[in-house]
Amino acid sequence: MAKLNIRRIGDDALRKVCRPVEEITPRIVTLLDDMVDTMRAADGCGLAAPQVGILRRIAVVEVEEGKVIELINPQIIATAGEQQELEGCLSIPGRSGVTKRPRHVTVRAMDRNGKVFEVSGSDLLARALCHEIDHLDGHLFVDRAVRMLDEGDD
Repeated sequence: MAKLNIRRIGDDALRKVCRPVEEITPRIVTLLDDMVDTMRAADGCGLAAPQVGILRRIAVVEVEEGKVIELINPQIIATAGEQQELEGCLSIPGRSGVTKRPRHVTVRAMDRNGKVFEVSGSDLLARALCHEIDHLDGHLFVDRAVRMLDEGDD
């Protein structure tokens, strides 16, 4: 597997709306594998395709070690509650902020075999799912932050 270059804030790819995946090809499967390797190497819990310069609706999330959720054409189909918690982003190193997100979300997506599935999550998983899906629409967590923290703040 390959470790991909993570785009940083200011890169135009991070502000573009991604195209849906029409067909799951071997290249898409390889991209999923490479994204997981890249996310893990960067010590992240999620990575979206535009963060590696690919403008397709693909993301991976791993908030529990060894339990990767691969998302192709994900859509949030239900939300409940609210949370305000700290977020960071591999594309914005050294910065964090408090965002307002749903406490619970349900997402519908396809897996690498084209099978449609739903995943529900709360707390960190809900934040990670929302965060990565935001990337697919050209949004960064700084757009949703209710308060940014300076480097060194706790």
